[in-house]
This record gives sequence, structure tokens and C-alpha cells, in this order.
Amino acid sequence: MPDIRVSEALWSTGMLPEGILERWLVEDGARVRVGEAVAAVRIGEALHDITSPAEGLVAIMAPAGDLVDPGCIIAEVAA
Repeated sequence: MPDIRVSEALWSTGMLPEGILERWLVEDGARVRVGEAVAAVRIGEALHDITSPAEGLVAIMAPAGDLVDPGCIIAEVAA
């Protein structure tokens, strides 16, 4: 099952604070496509879309409002 992760590349320097999972753009159990935006994460002043790495059904693992770290898993995609 592919993981939906918060990309480490969103933290360009070690000085940025932890991120916040601002909101989900899809419902738990929704069917998504590869590259579809599924969540929005705020790091500092910037809001970033998190996209699905695969097609399938989303299983949300982290609620909106959670703190996120580089590389953390926020959901899975089941075929």
C-alpha cells in the first residue's frame, strides 16, 4: 500500500518550524488519482499541496490540525 508522505523537500532549511496538516482536500475512503492533491500542509507562511503517489482509495491516518514532520506518513492509498 503506497504511503502519502509530507515531502522532506518542503523544508528548505532546518530553520523552518514543524508543519501543520491544515486540511484534507478529499474524504477518508475517497478514490484518488496519481498526482491528485489530497491535503494541504502549512510550513511557516507557505501552504503546500500534498499529492497522491498512486491511484486507489485513501485511508487517512492523521487528522487535520496535526503537527507534521519531514517525511511523516499522513495517509495510505489502497488499490
